[in-house]
Amino acid sequence: MDKSTEASETLYHGTKANLKDGDLIEPGFNSNYGQRNKARFVYLTATLDAATWGAELAAGEGPGRIYIVEPTGLFEDDPNLTDKKFPGNPTRSYRTKNPLRVIGEVVDWKGHPPEQLNAMKDHLEKLKQQGIEAIED
Repeated sequence: MDKSTEASETLYHGTKANLKDGDLIEPGFNSNYGQRNKARFVYLTATLDAATWGAELAAGEGPGRIYIVEPTGLFEDDPNLTDKKFPGNPTRSYRTKNPLRVIGEVVDWKGHPPEQLNAMKDHLEKLKQQGIEAIED
């Protein structure tokens, strides 16, 4: 189901890319996850917690960053985190084939505790070893 942003909803994108206001985050670059294939979608969320995971788990060097973004087109629930994993999309995670425009940066976000972050990284590594990849329709 396609959605458009509600005026009162703040949307985020977690990454390690160093961006500035007005920059576009677009599909077509290597994914931050799995085998790092070319991404057909860009991902966004309405929760700071989900954006924090994105910033912490993104591939690459440098600090994680969380940007406030504005979709330039319609977006849909992210099937990687909905359906069987989290029915009803409580993480409020979405994806789009349209660019996201950076309109700000969250600079005072707090990361997950080291033991929680390491447990998530271990879990993702196990999935990778089992050949389980993200859904990319």
